Order: sequence, then structure tokens, then C-alpha cells
Amino acid sequence: MGRRGYPPEFRRKVLDLVEAGRPVAEIAHDLGVSDQSIYTWRRQDRIDRGLEPGLTSGEKAELAQAKRRIAELETELRATQRAIELTREVVSPKGSTRPSK
Repeated sequence: MGRRGYPPEFRRKVLDLVEAGRPVAEIAHDLGVSDQSIYTWRRQDRIDRGLEPGLTSGEKAELAQAKRRIAELETELRATQRAIELTREVVSPKGSTRPSK
């Protein structure tokens, strides 16, 4: 997979150019960035500043971290459940082990 996004400093400079009045299409062409990326960055910036409704960058990062942690915990839970199943297969209800085949 390719690189993961543009550095925040670059995005900030692009948004400063937009706020200074330069057309998005011109900036996109000059810097080799898609128009849609610039519009997305501008919308997120407006959300972060409280000018539009939506999840702030901080909230998005927190949500992504929580989702990663949930996935880790679900993996651990599945492993634990499988270990319990294997233990039940080996140990009989009265506590004695079954002879191996």
C-alpha cells in the first residue's frame, strides 16, 4: 500500500492558501493533490474549529484507538474461549483426565 496521507503541516499550509483566497483547483493542480482531498481537509478543519457539526480529529483518533483495542480484546477472548474448550475436551467432568489415544 502507498504512503499514509500528507503531513499535518502540509495540510495546514494548503488550507492557509485556500483561506487566502486561492482557488482549490489551482492549489490542487500546483501541488499535485486532488481537489477532493483539499475539500475534505477544509471540512475537517471547520469541524475541529466548531464551525460545522461532526467528529473532531481528536474524537476520530480516540474512536479508532478504541476500535483497535476492542479488536484486540475480542481476539484475546476467542483465544481464551478456545483454551477452555480444549481443556474441557481433555478433562472429564469428575476431574480425571481421559486416556490419550
